[in-house]
Amino acid sequence: MRTATSLALCAALAGTPLLAGCGTGAAGGPEASAACASASPVADPAGRTWDNVTLLSRTCGASGPPVTEFEVTNTEKEALTFTLTFTLMNGFGEAMDTTTRTVESVRPGQTVRHALDTEDGPAAARGSRARIIKVRTVPADEAAAASGACPPSGIRVTADRGDAAMGLRVVGLHLLNCGPAAYAVDGYPGLQLLDEDREPVSGVRILHGTDTISSGIGGDATPRPVTLRPGESAYANLAWRNTTGAGEAVNAPYVRVTAKVGAAPVTVTPELDLGTTGRLGVGPWTKDDTTAR
Repeated sequence: MRTATSLALCAALAGTPLLAGCGTGAAGGPEASAACASASPVADPAGRTWDNVTLLSRTCGASGPPVTEFEVTNTEKEALTFTLTFTLMNGFGEAMDTTTRTVESVRPGQTVRHALDTEDGPAAARGSRARIIKVRTVPADEAAAASGACPPSGIRVTADRGDAAMGLRVVGLHLLNCGPAAYAVDGYPGLQLLDEDREPVSGVRILHGTDTISSGIGGDATPRPVTLRPGESAYANLAWRNTTGAGEAVNAPYVRVTAKVGAAPVTVTPELDLGTTGRLGVGPWTKDDTTAR
């Protein structure tokens, strides 16, 4: 009989090359083994399916708890970074928590599988059931990364979770100079809005300044040159309202950001729910005083 320690190890190693005893391959899909049963797809309670993403369950050992896994497959012609959001539910089907997992640089044609572990251990082993609620994919060379090696550009561009109140939405774009040399910007970041298929969104005016969206949200300053020394950062606010009236509501999950003219684009996912307003305000790059030297 397998011990609790070996079961936990089996779950923890899922999605890594060290899986001879757990039956999961990180780069090429499952590999059958005597230690763990074949993985079975987990049906979504609402009947929703996701392209190229599957939630799986397997049992390690005759009486071991189930191990929840997720599998992503890249069917496109360029490397992709996947970001998946899960809801963890209790035995009554009530949502208890949400968690996000990112799988970086999945090559064209590659299938990758990982165990859905939480801070408390394997999700299924602690009595939780998982459900996929959101999937986002971006080209790997445009993916935003808050940590890890500094990109070749020498900068990181990320988006925060933002604030929402009474239909007003504000999200901050953050530009960090992680390179060895000074980095200068002047004015507003360049933005291209993309829909769920990463196709350009039309019919939305991108306004310089956020004062026409709402006052007092920090995006109506006069643009000024900003020079960031290594380790320093700047921010620019995005602001919009999700008011819905006549016409079709516009949703743009992805925004392709260029820090300045000629900079390499970075795709972030601020989940713009623009309603029928047709407007998005963007503030100028402003040095973050908390990182200024």
